[in-house]
Amino acid sequence: MPRRSPLRALCGALLLVACAACSGGSGSAEEGGPGKPGAAGAGDPLFPSLGNGGYDVTHYGLTLDYLPDTGRLKATADITARATADLRSFNLDLDGLRVREVSVDGLAAKVSRRGTELTVTPRSPLTKGRIFRTDIRYDGKPKTIHDADGSVEGWIRTDDGAVGLGEPSGSMTWFPANNHPSDKAAYDISITLPDDGKSAVSNGELTSREVTGDHRTFSWHTSEPMASYLVTVAIGDFQVTDTTTEDGLPEYDAVDYDEVDKSDGVSDKVGRILGWETRLFGPYPFSTTGVIIDHNPSVDYALETQSRPYFHAAPGTPYLVHEFAHQWFGNSVTPRTWKDIWLNEGFATYAEWLWEEKSGGRDTDRIFQEMYRGKDPESEGIWAFPPGNPPSGAKVMDPPVYGRGAMVLHKLREAVGDDTFFDILRSWTAAHRHGTAETRDFIALSEQKSHRDLGKLFDVWLYQKGKPKAD
Repeated sequence: MPRRSPLRALCGALLLVACAACSGGSGSAEEGGPGKPGAAGAGDPLFPSLGNGGYDVTHYGLTLDYLPDTGRLKATADITARATADLRSFNLDLDGLRVREVSVDGLAAKVSRRGTELTVTPRSPLTKGRIFRTDIRYDGKPKTIHDADGSVEGWIRTDDGAVGLGEPSGSMTWFPANNHPSDKAAYDISITLPDDGKSAVSNGELTSREVTGDHRTFSWHTSEPMASYLVTVAIGDFQVTDTTTEDGLPEYDAVDYDEVDKSDGVSDKVGRILGWETRLFGPYPFSTTGVIIDHNPSVDYALETQSRPYFHAAPGTPYLVHEFAHQWFGNSVTPRTWKDIWLNEGFATYAEWLWEEKSGGRDTDRIFQEMYRGKDPESEGIWAFPPGNPPSGAKVMDPPVYGRGAMVLHKLREAVGDDTFFDILRSWTAAHRHGTAETRDFIALSEQKSHRDLGKLFDVWLYQKGKPKAD
C-alpha cells in the first residue's frame, strides 16, 4: 500500500484495543487433560500478540448480515483448520463484538475473552493432525481502529455504507481469525444487505447475487490462499463493471458514483498494467482482478486487498501500478512475519520506478540518485532505520520500508544485470506462489541465480543503520 503521508499513504502501527464483553459461554482452558493450550500469538517479532499457534486454518466461511443505517452486524464464522499440536484449547483474534455461541465439530465449546484473545475450549481435546471446524455466532457494531499515526483501519463506515480494511490488524474487528500473514486460507464470504440498491464487493469471484424478500445477498469465493489482512468487504452505491482484460482475465470493478467521472479509463488501465507486470514478474497469480474505488474521506490510503485493490478515491496510475504489483509481492508471496514487510513495499515501490522509466519519465538510475541525495519528494525519512529491520510495529510502514527498500532492489539489479535481476523476480514469484517467505529466502535465491556472494550488498543496503556511502 502507498504510504500515508501528504504524498503517499502510510500504513499505521498496530493499536490493540482491550477488553470487550462476551456472552454465550464461560470458562477458560482446563488445567488438566491431554494436550496443551494453543499459543496466544504467532511469535511475530513486531506484533507478538497477533495470530495464534497450534493450528493452521484452511478455510473461512463468513456469513455477514449488515444494516448500513445502524452499523450493526450479525454474523457467523465457520472456520476449518488442522491441529498442528495436541490441543485442549486454542485462540482466535477478535476485537470487540459479542460472541453468542461457539461450537467445535458441532459440539458446544467453552469460550472466554481477554482483550483481543478469544479462547475456545472444545468438549474434547484435539489431536495433532485432526481437521476440525469451529462455528462462531456473533454480533454488534464493528469498530474502527485509530492507529498511532492518526490513520484508521478495521471497519470504517462511509456516507453510503462501510468498508473492512485490515493492515496490519483491522480484520479482527469484523471476523474472528488467526490474524497473521503466516496463516493463509481460502475464503467464502456472503454479505446480506437491505434491498435498497447497495452492493457488497469482496475478494475473488462473485458466485451469486440473490434477492430474497426485502434483502439482497452477495456471495464471493476466493480459492487461492489469502492472508487475513488482505480480506475486504466494501458496501456502498457502486457502479459495477463486469468485464475482462485484453488477456481474457475476468475483471470486476466497483466504483462509487461520486468517483465515476474521475475514474474514467481505470478499467482499461488495469488490463495494461497487469499485462506489463505479468511480463516482468511472471503469470498473474489469481483467477480474477478488478478495483474497488470508494468515496471515503476518512481514509487517506490505498490497500492491496487480494485480487481487487481498494482505493479511497479515484487513483492515479502510480497508485494502480503499486497496488497491482502487490498481487505478486505481498499477496501471492506473503512475508512470513511483519519484519519482512519490505518484501511487499520495496518491490511495489520499485515497480513504480520501472513504470515511470517505461512511460518516458525519469529512468531508475536517476530516481535512485535523487532518492539518495534527498531530491526526490519520497526521500524524506528513508535513512531512519534499515528496511530489513524495522525497530518496532509502530515503524513497520515508515519510509525506509518503501524508498530504501526499492533502493535495495536497484543495487541488486546493478550488481547482477538486468537479465539475472528479472529472472530472480520471476523465480521468486514462482517458487513461493501462494505461500510465505522471508528475506533470507530472497537473498539465497539471488545468490543462487547470480552465482555471486551478495552478503555485503544486502548487509549495507538492507541492514546497515544510517545512510550508506555512495559507491
